Amino acid sequence: MSEENKKESEMEQAEETVREAAQEVSEETSGEALPEEEAAGEEEAKESAPQEEKKGFFKKKEKKDPKDTQIEELTDRLRRTMAEFDNFRKRTEKEKSAMFEVGAKDIVERILPVIDNFERGLASMPEDVKGTAFAEGMEMIYKQLLKNLEEAGVKPIEALGQPFDPNFHNAVMHVEDENLGENVVSQELQKGYMYRDSVVRHSMVQVAN
Repeated sequence: MSEENKKESEMEQAEETVREAAQEVSEETSGEALPEEEAAGEEEAKESAPQEEKKGFFKKKEKKDPKDTQIEELTDRLRRTMAEFDNFRKRTEKEKSAMFEVGAKDIVERILPVIDNFERGLASMPEDVKGTAFAEGMEMIYKQLLKNLEEAGVKPIEALGQPFDPNFHNAVMHVEDENLGENVVSQELQKGYMYRDSVVRHSMVQVAN
């Protein structure tokens, strides 16, 4: 083969190699968008987005999902149940407090005659017995009983020298006494007591006219 033929053959092989390489590059880039095409696609998307939003704005409201409706109903029912339970709890606590107060008043009312007997016994004690260990022991028991009742909320009603009040006093006698004003308690015949803010026993009194 001559030198010229050899060069022509090499040239043809080189051209063939370049064509094959170009074809491979073309195949690789055929599936990718060019920068200019990408920019154009973005512009078209921006222009079409407002139109889609406008269309969506004028669309009718979609119907509420039945599950959402059921959840709202169950939530409302739960709130009502919780409110009813809270009211029931408060009502029960109030009733328990009232029952406790009624029971406590009943116990106090049963103890009051014992206090009356203590006071009568101490008042009628002979002079020769006063000051003895027995008399002092009885006095201490009486004071301890009054102290425990006071700590429990029991207190005597003030009556002597006070204006007559039917809410606290029970008038069983009336006397004429110029030294006292009208409707003033002149004598306390039986001491009355209160438990907290309610009367356990009214004071039995004598009232001056």
